Amino acid sequence: MRHIIYFSSKAVTSGGALRKKDLMEAGRIDIAIHSIIQGLYLSHDIRKDTVIHLVFYGMPDPPKHIEIHGSKVKIAKKNIAKLLQKILYKYKEGERKEVLPGCFVEKKSLLNIVDEFLEKNSQVFVLDENGKSIRDVDIENSKDVVFVLGDQEGLPKKELRRMKKTIQPVSVGNKTYFASQTIVIVNNELDFRNI
Repeated sequence: MRHIIYFSSKAVTSGGALRKKDLMEAGRIDIAIHSIIQGLYLSHDIRKDTVIHLVFYGMPDPPKHIEIHGSKVKIAKKNIAKLLQKILYKYKEGERKEVLPGCFVEKKSLLNIVDEFLEKNSQVFVLDENGKSIRDVDIENSKDVVFVLGDQEGLPKKELRRMKKTIQPVSVGNKTYFASQTIVIVNNELDFRNI
């Protein structure tokens, strides 16, 4: 299974906050939406082998972890903003809640999510412009593979330093891409490898 973890330091963490603002003012939720679309959707199909994890640290109630399973989600691309709003509205304190089939929300930090994958012996990579080229990295077909990336502001420096101690930093090239473009490049590399 492929897992993409997208981090945003400013994305709003309540359905009400998302409803009251446009997508850019809501902590650049528009970037998260593009990342979901590029991570899960293909032409006339959806990636059933992919799970998108969104980690939002914006106000008013951070952190929020939203998990969307491509194998179960049934929603048109044009309705992703409404989906995120509904998921955030349905959050319940102290529980991991399945809002719709394959769509979960809970309060969990970025490092806790990464640590859980490491404990499961998943192969975890953090996307970093100074990392080893993704084309030169060994990726095992027998394990879950996880890629961690940030929004336009990147990952928090403290968390990034900690992750780099135990996780392989990888780069998708010598240009700076949008988060959603980076996800396309990662998926394309995995497609070529049949992973």
